[in-house]
Amino acid sequence: MREVNLRRIDLNLLVVLEALLEERSVTRAATRLGMSQPAVSRALSRLRTLFGDALLADGRSGYTLTPRAEEIRPALHTALSGVGAMLEATPFDPATATGQVRLLMLDLETAALVPHLLARLATEAPALDLDIVPPGPEVIETLVSDAVDAVVGVIDEAPAGIRRRRLYDDRFVTLMRAEHPAVAKTLDLDSYLELGHIVVSVTGEGSAPVDTALARLDRRRRVHVRVPSFLAAVEIAARSDLIMTLPARLAQTAAGMGRFVALPPPVDLGSFTMSLLWHTRHQNEPRHIWLRRTIVAAATGLIAEPGAPAAGDAFSGLGAHGLPGRQ
Repeated sequence: MREVNLRRIDLNLLVVLEALLEERSVTRAATRLGMSQPAVSRALSRLRTLFGDALLADGRSGYTLTPRAEEIRPALHTALSGVGAMLEATPFDPATATGQVRLLMLDLETAALVPHLLARLATEAPALDLDIVPPGPEVIETLVSDAVDAVVGVIDEAPAGIRRRRLYDDRFVTLMRAEHPAVAKTLDLDSYLELGHIVVSVTGEGSAPVDTALARLDRRRRVHVRVPSFLAAVEIAARSDLIMTLPARLAQTAAGMGRFVALPPPVDLGSFTMSLLWHTRHQNEPRHIWLRRTIVAAATGLIAEPGAPAAGDAFSGLGAHGLPGRQ
């Protein structure tokens, strides 16, 4: 009976179903699949008939998954991943590859790394497109669900099922506009705490390294502004007397046209490692092996850029990365 039913089913519908369950939007699923919105809507109607369930139900902010859809999702993902792995067993040729590469990273991180990555894609895989996904509270889940191919960020320990590779190490600097009244003064701890601060809180979770270090000294700073974007924080710092403490390579990327001065923070924040993360299921896939090598090469080009920032120097150029979380 099962064999007869499969012969009567358009298995392409399952690919559409996976996109719908992950995107929870007909429009986004259509974009992801390279289909028209009406075609995906018709496919959803056929899927509802096939499963005898609405699958996607109207919610306050868009579609939500029905209990039946939640039940289907893991088995569907496993089945399609297996089929994909079977079909990709042949050598991967980036020169003829099509489709999308989906990466999760921050805004300034994207501004720094993506130009290097695009230069390599243009040469090695000209028909591949790049889709950057902003981080949310469930970064690892995006790898588990294959919502993205890889994550670039600061994650010191990869959980079970996730692989991690170091890209480079970085340190923190304090950034203030070049005309800031405090530029000519010594930035000791007391003067640092007297100034107003900007904090970037991308996920809204966890403590900033600065606040953790200050707590050990039984000190606190005043945070005047919290924003979810590094680009927004940099523009605010450029037009006010607020300061921000951020990774040095991010500061290098952000601080163009000599608008800023970078100083060493008056509290020991140590260093951190920027990493590339991916799911174990893709460890031996030729396409993913090529992608990881390409990202590592792009990061190598990034850290080799001339004009890396030195503490106390005014910046005048672009180049580097960022942290998912708070600063």
